[in-house]
Amino acid sequence: MSEKRFDVGGRVIVITGAGQGIGREYALAFAEAGAIPVLAEINRANLDKVEEEVRARGGTPLAIETDVGTPESVQAMVARTLESHGRIDVLINNAAIFATIPRRKFDEIPFDEWNRVIHVNITGSYLCAAAVAPVMRTAGHGRIINISSGTVPQGVPGFLHYVSSKAAIVGMTRAMARELGDDNINVNAVLPGYTETEMEHASMDDGMHDFIQNKRILKRPETPDDLIGLVMFLASPGSAFITGQCIACCGGEVML
Repeated sequence: MSEKRFDVGGRVIVITGAGQGIGREYALAFAEAGAIPVLAEINRANLDKVEEEVRARGGTPLAIETDVGTPESVQAMVARTLESHGRIDVLINNAAIFATIPRRKFDEIPFDEWNRVIHVNITGSYLCAAAVAPVMRTAGHGRIINISSGTVPQGVPGFLHYVSSKAAIVGMTRAMARELGDDNINVNAVLPGYTETEMEHASMDDGMHDFIQNKRILKRPETPDDLIGLVMFLASPGSAFITGQCIACCGGEVML
């Protein structure tokens, strides 16, 4: 198979939540691979920092302050991307609330926190997909990569709103893939395990890190590098016949 089957060079790739954590790592990796990352991020300071990092590595990012939970903001992001590049080849629905929420019993989750997690994680992913789908449909091709979580098949306790939101992403991926298949738009989901980034998690300590790591077949921490290859493959021509799939990338912590 030609190496070009795995080439993402020149592809316009919208990455939501690109200002920190795994989203930042996606932006840097795709830029290094020759893609054009569109950084969609709500935090202006983080957005500016990642934009500088991408440029320092020779990339040509388009940084757009974006609230994925607001339709007008998402539509403005898509419009600016089209104005600058004329197309959107890939959407990575990465933006989500997780690191800042503490572990607690489901019946003790504050209503406002529940609503915020559900709105950003589910509605935000829906709004972004709904905004790029007509663009991809007109172009006759596209890739939507939704980010779910390995917490879903495990039913991890203490984060019911997060786990529920990421379970919805699985259903969204499957239904969306069927709706968009005739338009040559592939829709898949990635289920990462807990991944080490520069971000600190409100509920993580050494004991929890060890517990998670020891559940894996490959007993080591997961890093963004472990996810980048899979996401880049799903964004490349090499995955043209893969759609509607949910792929776990967690060192064997779960098997789907």
